[in-house]
Amino acid sequence: MVADADDPRRRVRNTCILAHVDHGKTTLADHLVAHGGEGLVHPRMAGSALFMDHLEEERRRAITIKSASVALRHGDGYRVHLIDSPGHIDLCSEASAAARLADSALILVDAVHGVHVQIHAVLRQAFLERLRPCLVLNKIDRLITDLRLDPFEAYHRLRRIVDEVNSIYSTLRSGSYFSSLQLDQAADEEEEEEAFVPAKGNVVFACARFRVHQFADLVSRGRPDMTRKLLGGLWGPYYWDKTNKKVLGEKEAMAMCSSKKLQPMFVEFVLKPLWKVYDHGLKEEDAASWLCDHVVKAFNLNVSTRELLQRKEDPKVALQAVLRAWLPLAETVMTMLVDCTPDPVAAQAFRVVKLMPPRELAPGVAAEYAGIVAEADKVRRCVAACSISARAPVVVFVSKMFALPYNMLPLRGPDGELLNHSQETGESDECFLAFARVFSGVLHAGQKVFVLSPMYDPVRGDTPGKHLKEVELQYLYEMLGQGLRPVASVGAGNVLAIQGLGTHIMKTATLSSTRNCWPFASMVFQVSPMLKVAIEPSNPTDLRAFVKGLDLLNRADPFVEYTGSEKYVLEAAGKVHLELCIKNLHERFAKVKLNVSEPLVSFKETIHGEGLGLIDSLKVPQEFVERTAPDRKFAVRVKVIRLPDALTKVLEESKELFSQTIKGQITRSNKAMSSQSSQDDGHSAAKLRQNMLSAIDNELEAISVQVDKEKLESYRKTLLGYFRRIWAIGWCDKQVSPNFFLLSDVKSSSGTTTSQDGREGVLVCGTCNISISEKLGFVSVSDAETNNGIDNSESSTYAPDPEILRNIIVSGFQKAINAGPLCDEPMWGLAFIVESYVFTGSPDNYNIFGGQEAVREACRAAVLQSKPRLVEPMYSCELTTPTEQLGAVYAVLGHCRAKVLREEMQEGTSLFTVRAYVPVVESSAFSEKLRDITSGAADALLSFSHWESIPQDPFFVPKTREEIEEFGDGSNMGPNLAKKLIDSVRRRKGLRVEDKVVEHGRKQRTRAKKV
Repeated sequence: MVADADDPRRRVRNTCILAHVDHGKTTLADHLVAHGGEGLVHPRMAGSALFMDHLEEERRRAITIKSASVALRHGDGYRVHLIDSPGHIDLCSEASAAARLADSALILVDAVHGVHVQIHAVLRQAFLERLRPCLVLNKIDRLITDLRLDPFEAYHRLRRIVDEVNSIYSTLRSGSYFSSLQLDQAADEEEEEEAFVPAKGNVVFACARFRVHQFADLVSRGRPDMTRKLLGGLWGPYYWDKTNKKVLGEKEAMAMCSSKKLQPMFVEFVLKPLWKVYDHGLKEEDAASWLCDHVVKAFNLNVSTRELLQRKEDPKVALQAVLRAWLPLAETVMTMLVDCTPDPVAAQAFRVVKLMPPRELAPGVAAEYAGIVAEADKVRRCVAACSISARAPVVVFVSKMFALPYNMLPLRGPDGELLNHSQETGESDECFLAFARVFSGVLHAGQKVFVLSPMYDPVRGDTPGKHLKEVELQYLYEMLGQGLRPVASVGAGNVLAIQGLGTHIMKTATLSSTRNCWPFASMVFQVSPMLKVAIEPSNPTDLRAFVKGLDLLNRADPFVEYTGSEKYVLEAAGKVHLELCIKNLHERFAKVKLNVSEPLVSFKETIHGEGLGLIDSLKVPQEFVERTAPDRKFAVRVKVIRLPDALTKVLEESKELFSQTIKGQITRSNKAMSSQSSQDDGHSAAKLRQNMLSAIDNELEAISVQVDKEKLESYRKTLLGYFRRIWAIGWCDKQVSPNFFLLSDVKSSSGTTTSQDGREGVLVCGTCNISISEKLGFVSVSDAETNNGIDNSESSTYAPDPEILRNIIVSGFQKAINAGPLCDEPMWGLAFIVESYVFTGSPDNYNIFGGQEAVREACRAAVLQSKPRLVEPMYSCELTTPTEQLGAVYAVLGHCRAKVLREEMQEGTSLFTVRAYVPVVESSAFSEKLRDITSGAADALLSFSHWESIPQDPFFVPKTREEIEEFGDGSNMGPNLAKKLIDSVRRRKGLRVEDKVVEHGRKQRTRAKKV
């Protein structure tokens, strides 16, 4: 057994850099590479080399586009795998790929601009991946040089940023997101404490290049007892008693020194000396001599005379040289990584619950497949232990595939042998490498492994093909930014690149030396693809190369999606991501000219009724819409209601949790594999039920001032009654959609209906084996057994196979919510109440497709009679602009139908931050107009926020006396926005559009009278 002190895994750290765009990630990476990269970057080039941004497009745009890894060395044999990731929201998939392979995260925050919206997203990403976060406050020097803050003002600014980051992370840990994770029962000892505390050493003040530990050592002059006293008070409202040599609290200090203005120890011992160095170092006269006498000689620093005398060329050169020797940034950050972040052994034991969730088999299945289950459990234990023993199975996770030209691959192997880079079929001039990490065992070059797709199930088994492939690897590489270093083998806990998987992996996969292994859980993305364009080759003869290029792009980008066989639609996260995808497709993968359409924005469909409209809808109940199946065997009657917006939002945000709950219910009903243990599953269902009830209460509380208490209570009881009759949940694009299919209330129904030919139909109840309402806890097991199943009366005679009838009705419902009646867009926030009737004298077998179409048409007709509305996606816009451009910015926001939430002035600057909601359909024009009208002075960050219903009725025609008085015959009405958007979508999809070339036209004489 290897001792912990000599265990190589204990000297490995895997970390990624996560931050908002332009907060300094790549600059920090430069300093770390210069420190531990063994000559990759010269220390004097750190900050300007942009070593991790090696792509031409990255340097042109001045942003990081692709996450890249570099192996660094530090101290006593420590190896640090540093992964730099993009900060732009459109490139969040690259950040997700980086986070999956890391064990910790460096969260960078710009001290000047503070906490931006992307900081919330990266903190959530780190939390969901169970990474240990460390905080880096960057650009501290700009508080001195640009904002001209004094030490006390700077302290309050820094403390406010740390408190805000702690508040965000505490919210994540408070339980809002714990229900979506499969967590073990053991709680972390530090969960109740603040995540980022300078005294713990997990906060670095960058550009000023220090942790508080360094100043505690300086002030105490090496005395350990004094260092411990100072360290506890060098952050927060603590003051130093010079007489008694002890730390005082705020109240005690004020009582002792009420007449004297005190300053916190962080200001007194940290910021004031630092400000003093900057003040003298930036002066024109005698700066070099002062720095030499008071800093270089005082701390015995190694700074060359040449650097101290380079004042004429750049006033900051001498100051930077002194600070680099006195408070080295890279040394400080690397020491923090070693001291405050876990090694792979500790990290994988904590993260395995997220990476490989525990699985539980039904007792009969567990006994039948005992050998497979035992081996799969052994694999999971080896992953949790980060085992490198000879008997440990090899387990590797590939978080993305990235393309590299063949001419950039190393020519010689680890022992100097020539490498044969044979070009794989379908790869053109690009070689696809796997961005991966070994989680168990030791991976060797040339080894055969199984490639497991995310859908692979070892219990069901799979012949090599769709979800399971056996592949022989070619070469393994240690990544060095843009370079690669061949290696013969890689042990557990290390990040690497793998050659030989280009044609076998699409985006992500799990590699294993045994087929009896569960695949890793899918990665979490911050957003979903929102921007779509239709794309085709300019020359039809280039179609083959175009399709091949699309396949290569789909493999190289972890987030892009495309659909179609005749008409191709490309989906991206945003405008920047879309531009990069089109550029790569044109220049690298397809190498053909392309025709790209205007952005195709997705919409959703719902019905009128929000806020008070929900209460009013109960006063005027909707009529049922009835449709009969073509085979005349059964009929359905459907009506639709609008769900409260708060409830719809909860269902949208809990898609993964809802999906796990429903899948668990379905699989147990079929006696198959459950995706969660029963304890975790019950906790998830209980949390989801609580969220749904809280959403209803919040919605009712918002309108409680305008509605009587009795009406509110009646509406609440009605909604709870709906929850007790959930028959099915909507599914759209393989995800849960916020739509319910409800059984009718048998007590309020007549129980019979009559067809056109006089036959009598008998009401049939739901026939699900385990009710979804029961699964969510809205009904008890006994109630479910009583209420579910075919009615025991006459209907059982007319329903020889009730399961087929149920499948027909539910399938028709799913078809309806995937294509609404307005423009074939998915429905949103609706609940359909269905009554199904079986007629006497019907044939024995059903017309399945005809029955589904009848249900679909009934649902669509019910929506049309209930005042349909269009729902559009909204971006959250965070906009920074100078004061003089504020009026122009508001003009652009108004023209693009934006809703301004608030504006605030950034402290110490002339910049304003404006937060607003911008419709996605207007986002392309918004960015261009903003850039043009402000000459590039204003900068906006757009990220998806929510869905919002357009209040206009797309079919509005003046009918009442008041409407006719206001709008007349309609000729004086303005453009109907909802109708305009619906028509644009229908034209794009080739649906019928009622266009009038001339509306309300008048005859005009244009013929001249000639004498």
